[in-house]
Amino acid sequence: MDRKLQLTAVMLSAVLTICGCGAENAVCEKDYGVFLSLDPSDIDKIKGYRTVVIDAQYYSEEDIACLKEQGSEVYSYLNIGSLENFRDYYENFSGYTLGKYDNWDEEEWINVASSEWQTFLVSLENELLEKGIDGFFTDNCDVYYNYPEDEIFDGLTVILKQLMTYGKPVIINGGDTYVTAYREKYGSAKGIMTGVDQESVFSRIDFENGSFSEQGKEEQEYFKGYVEACNKDGADVFLLEYTTDRRLIEQIEDYCSEKRFRFYISDSAELD
Repeated sequence: MDRKLQLTAVMLSAVLTICGCGAENAVCEKDYGVFLSLDPSDIDKIKGYRTVVIDAQYYSEEDIACLKEQGSEVYSYLNIGSLENFRDYYENFSGYTLGKYDNWDEEEWINVASSEWQTFLVSLENELLEKGIDGFFTDNCDVYYNYPEDEIFDGLTVILKQLMTYGKPVIINGGDTYVTAYREKYGSAKGIMTGVDQESVFSRIDFENGSFSEQGKEEQEYFKGYVEACNKDGADVFLLEYTTDRRLIEQIEDYCSEKRFRFYISDSAELD
């Protein structure tokens, strides 16, 4: 994703106690936060969350230990279905890309069937685990939506099953077409994930105008049905929304309270 925009992410849960690294009896009162573009030098901004998602490739083992000491579960972003041109490994895998990624100029879809890409991901996963992360937040299984081929389906399955061997939580961000196909084929998606994070169930990013709006009713009902089916299959459910509309925020809060889902609402498409 484009890391250049400098907007501020916001979490709506109240802060009753701010946790500090090494603080005695630290209590984390914010629930869930996703900070994919946060500079590690601003790590203090995410103190106090029970669960945080960060791009741990850019954080040190000490940074992650600091977050865990103050009571946070730390999940690392892991982009398995596309290749970003700002990664230090971009040149090694640019020849495996499949095509443009709409609205994200710094990304291209990647051939997940490539054994070289799969092998590399294993090495990257181990680097992240050595830093002490608690789980994985995997992105861009939507490569199967864009390239609905058997080899792409099978490639994603190989990657996700490998992730599950570590005994850590694996959250799939989006990927509804792939996850649904997997569940229909095998009866359950428990073999590839422990949770699902769905973006834009209630809200929508208007990339053309650089603003947020309300998701269409048909799309809302589709994504509600999807996450509820995942939950019925045993998956934890997280919603990631983009809005500053108070009325819409209340809808999200009410829905997640009723369903016992977790959520994060940001005013930044960059999640910084």
